[in-house]
Amino acid sequence: MKRLASFGLLLLLAACSSGTEEAPLQVQVLNNTAGLIRQRLGPPDAGLPPVTRAQLDALEGAALEVTVEARDAAAYLYVNAERDDGAAGQVTVWRTGDNSTIALRNGVLVATRGLGGDVLSSEVRVGGGPGPSGGGAHVMLIRGGDEEAQRMALVCELADLGTETIEIVERRYPTRHLQQTCSGSGGEAINDYWVDERAGLVRQSRQWAGPYLGYLRLRQLAP
Repeated sequence: MKRLASFGLLLLLAACSSGTEEAPLQVQVLNNTAGLIRQRLGPPDAGLPPVTRAQLDALEGAALEVTVEARDAAAYLYVNAERDDGAAGQVTVWRTGDNSTIALRNGVLVATRGLGGDVLSSEVRVGGGPGPSGGGAHVMLIRGGDEEAQRMALVCELADLGTETIEIVERRYPTRHLQQTCSGSGGEAINDYWVDERAGLVRQSRQWAGPYLGYLRLRQLAP
């Protein structure tokens, strides 16, 4: 179990602004990744420019699609920072063009910034491989509407639902579907992870980010 309070320093750069995309995604894809992934988690009518597999294959870096279900809002994100913690796994901070960020440890959500009702930190059992490594305690520190931190303690069980082939933007991936069922003071939540064991990453997931953000759907578009 790892406490991730140190993310506060790592993610201080994240803030929410009202920036908009300066050029269509189809044009930006021919430039660099940071130029491409500029759409913020905006209102539902903003939409996301569609992408093709050929466009994604042209990227020099990784790309993540995140959807906040409760808001019907989505964004493309690029890698802002990475830290290898050895046996404890790897932390990746994904960033939108307006500096909202999502931090994942081995594909498991551990922090957000700039989204409102953010996950300040999270304790969850992870190991050397992608996704959660087992059941046990899952403690989240959530920023409330009054800006005070709210501690939510959950107890989770992890089930292996077997192999499943998923499709992400014209490409099919063989994955293993892991499901984490949690309950406690924060209520009940079910997190799903589709782990690409060959690539060593969580290819797709649906994860609960607390009572304010609700569920996030994440898909790694590239590589």
